[in-house]
Amino acid sequence: MSFCTVISCMDGRIQLPVITYLKARFQVDYVDNVTEPGPDGILARGDDHVLLASILRRVQISLEKHQSQGLAVAGHADCAGHPVSREDHLRDIRSACRWLKARFPHVPVIGLWVNERWEVEEVAQE
Repeated sequence: MSFCTVISCMDGRIQLPVITYLKARFQVDYVDNVTEPGPDGILARGDDHVLLASILRRVQISLEKHQSQGLAVAGHADCAGHPVSREDHLRDIRSACRWLKARFPHVPVIGLWVNERWEVEEVAQE
């Protein structure tokens, strides 16, 4: 069994497109999901230390217990948890990827944007 990990919005509309993309991208059987509303904004702001610690703990479990082969951050259009422009989302996704790569240097980190048609675009790679 092989795994990767995604920090994704809890919005159910993006779950299947993101999982499908990541299974192909990292050539894995399973995708561990860490979900929060608007996670790209949470990670980019970095001001909620309790929530950041919770996210990091869950990612660490996935990396250690499932030997995840990659880590992704996903943001999307029409996000209720982080209602900003596409450009702001892309900036935050890229910032979140850099932040995660600094904490998990041994694993590839990518950023995903799910557009208005629920198509996944890879917008960052660390």
